[in-house]
Formats: sequence, C-alpha cells, structure tokens
Amino acid sequence: MKKSLLILIALMFFFNTKVFSQYTDIINSNRPGTSQSAFSVGSNVIQLETGVFLVNQEHELIENKVEGAGLNFMVRYGLILEELELQINGIYQNDKFTDMRSTIDSEYSRSNFRKFKIGAKYLVYDPYKNKDDSPNLYSYWANNKFDWNSLIPAVSVYVGINIDGKNNPFTASGIKGVSPSFMIATQNNFKNNFVLITNLILERIGSDQNDFEYIITLTHAFNQKWVSFIETHGIKSDFYADNMLKFGGAYLSNENLQFDTSLVFNFKNTPKIFYINFGGSYRFDLHKDKE
Repeated sequence: MKKSLLILIALMFFFNTKVFSQYTDIINSNRPGTSQSAFSVGSNVIQLETGVFLVNQEHELIENKVEGAGLNFMVRYGLILEELELQINGIYQNDKFTDMRSTIDSEYSRSNFRKFKIGAKYLVYDPYKNKDDSPNLYSYWANNKFDWNSLIPAVSVYVGINIDGKNNPFTASGIKGVSPSFMIATQNNFKNNFVLITNLILERIGSDQNDFEYIITLTHAFNQKWVSFIETHGIKSDFYADNMLKFGGAYLSNENLQFDTSLVFNFKNTPKIFYINFGGSYRFDLHKDKE
C-alpha cells in the first residue's frame, strides 16, 4: 500500500510539473510524419531529424516515370525562450527521369533540393500550461470521461524563407531566389495517448509557385516505446496538386534517440507516387531547468 501511494504521488508530481515547460524528458520529434507539432524542443536543445527515402513515380497522361532516392532533414534549436524554436529543413532528391513518349525512351538524371527553408516557430497559445492533469483519487468516471477542453488546441506560428536555386527540375520554371513561407500549427492532446496535429501552410508566397498545403496527423502511443501515425497531406498550386496518405511508426531507443519508418502513396495516376521512408531523430540535450 505504501509503495502504491509513493508511485501515485510521483505521477501527480510529473503531471503537474511537465506542463509548465516545452521541454520533455524524452525526445519530441516531428517524424515520421511531415507535420510539425505546436510545441518546440525546449530551450538549449539541439535536435536533428533526418531520413532517407526511395521514390517511385509514374505519370500516365504525359508518359514519364521517376525512380530515385533522397534525403530529408530538419535541425531544430530551442533558443532562449521555451516557446521559440529555430529551424533549418530541406528535401534533397536524386533520381532518374524517363520520358516514354517516343519509341525509344529518353533518360536523364536529376538532382537538387525540392525544398530548403530557414525559419522560426513560436507557440502563441498553450491550453495545457496551467492545466492540472493529476488523477482524481475519488472518481473513476472523472478520470475516464471525455475532456471537452481537449478540443481547444495549442497554437503556434511559423515564419520562414524558401531558398531556391535556378534551373531546379523540382520547381516551376523561373523559380529562384528567396520567397516567404508561413504556417499555423495546432495540436490537441487527447486521453489514451492520441495526439492530433494540423498544419496550414503557404509556401513560396508571391512567386509563380505559390503553394497551399494542409497536413493532418493522428498519432497514437501504444506504450513508452512504440508510436504509430496516419496522415493526410494535400498540396494545391498551379504547378502541382496532390493528396497523399501516409502511415508508419516509430521506436524510442532511449530518451534522446528515435527510429522510424513510413509509407506514402496517393490515389491518382497524374502522377502516381509511392515513397518508402527510413529515418531517425537525435537530441543533444543541453537544457537546464530554471530555478
């Protein structure tokens, strides 16, 4: 009985203290999905999230296909304030493009950044900051009923710049130089270890490839080691439009290291795409709690 009481007190202390800081005892990665959580990594934390992918793409209408591989990466740094995070992220792809419109196929190699961005994310609203999540010692129903307040999300904003080189085969013709990027990220933490994340994104604002993107991700932690996710990702612009479905999982090796894998596909053939992703996240934890 005494041992159970000590465990309960420890849990109450954990739930009451963790909500006052962005920092968490274990790594908080955006992977394996492509959405961003509303929360930062915490002050004085440097986090690397990276992975390799294999891509297979075929366009039936204009008769071409793409086979290749690439690297995606994100470096996150919690700067001074708990709510502020600096980011560098990008996607580099190397592939073989095959034009099948003639009797003899034409092949050529391509390589460049599909995306390279520098920016900052700031948490503007945190509904969990002063929330008491300690268990009710006297009511089972109070602990298990649906929490309507969980429908109010945490909200952050991201402002950054896209950097595009000229003659890039992965962007619209004439796109080069610097263009703004803006995002609103929301996060709902539900009971039973479910988390819902929504991103609304404007890319390359004011350019000839002004993309609007939305990403909705639902994650579920089965235990302290294994997490699964499912995600829908929509893109719309004059250059490219698509709706993709992604799913996969992650394994927590230790408090600073996570491994993950995922699959990506869509539901059309203009083009039809399929990705396989393998990656990981590592945290350099320099965080110190304030007195």
